[in-house]
Amino acid sequence: MTTRTALLRAFAAAFAECGMEAPEREARALLRGGLGLSDLDLVTRGEQEVAQEDATRLRALAERRARGEPLARLTGRREFWSLDFALSPETLVPRPETETLVEAALSLFPDRSAPLRLLDLGTGTGALIAALLSEYPAAFGVGVDLAPGAARQTRANLATLGFATRAAVLVGHWGEALTGGFDLVVSNPPYIPSTDIPALQREVRAHDPLLALDGGPQGLDAYRALAEALPGLLVAGGYAVLELGIGQERQVAGLLTAAGLSVEGPARADLAGIARAMIARKA
Repeated sequence: MTTRTALLRAFAAAFAECGMEAPEREARALLRGGLGLSDLDLVTRGEQEVAQEDATRLRALAERRARGEPLARLTGRREFWSLDFALSPETLVPRPETETLVEAALSLFPDRSAPLRLLDLGTGTGALIAALLSEYPAAFGVGVDLAPGAARQTRANLATLGFATRAAVLVGHWGEALTGGFDLVVSNPPYIPSTDIPALQREVRAHDPLLALDGGPQGLDAYRALAEALPGLLVAGGYAVLELGIGQERQVAGLLTAAGLSVEGPARADLAGIARAMIARKA
């Protein structure tokens, strides 16, 4: 038998040996996720013994983490906007910078009781649509994803979070199957230029779905499709909030403007200062 503290120390040492930036933090996160613990549990009950089968399972997870597999893929879960999401092979791991889109949307619609009609294109885990439904209790949301597995995962997550009766999930290519009438459209589209994919961090390149990463030769293919679709999806005065890749603000603004939408000021920056959330409005 071994204890939680012993495993924590062993994993931290192994992660440090393979050059991980924050080995103890990674070890703590692995134990929390693998055993369903809180930080308080690790601090106050560190000497509690871990069952042999759990220790064996955790050691196998630690070996995979040391080889570069993302922690969220190992645990199968990720938090976003203080909500818990299950992952599938066809979904991206929700990232903190995407919360910038939720912040932007909240600034556009300050009335939290508004009966908004929401649309999330390329919904993945459903993180964006679920976050918005959690903030707007009278809203109804639609999520669309090209990958059937991602759509299934969105449905499951929305049901677990209690939003199933206020949402619908479709398999489709952007907004092609929809007729419009949305107050707000959000999207975190694939925006990595195809030639940049091999240079991505291994955690992303080897474990996130290519369909959700590859934005075509210039990283703009999805934005072209969105710019074409948004005027027909939004109500008059409706807003779109799109996530941007690094250095894409000018090109995406040009596509949206050419489609007849009004770009609302500079893109909102994420915590790293990167222009991340572009807002466009239908006149």
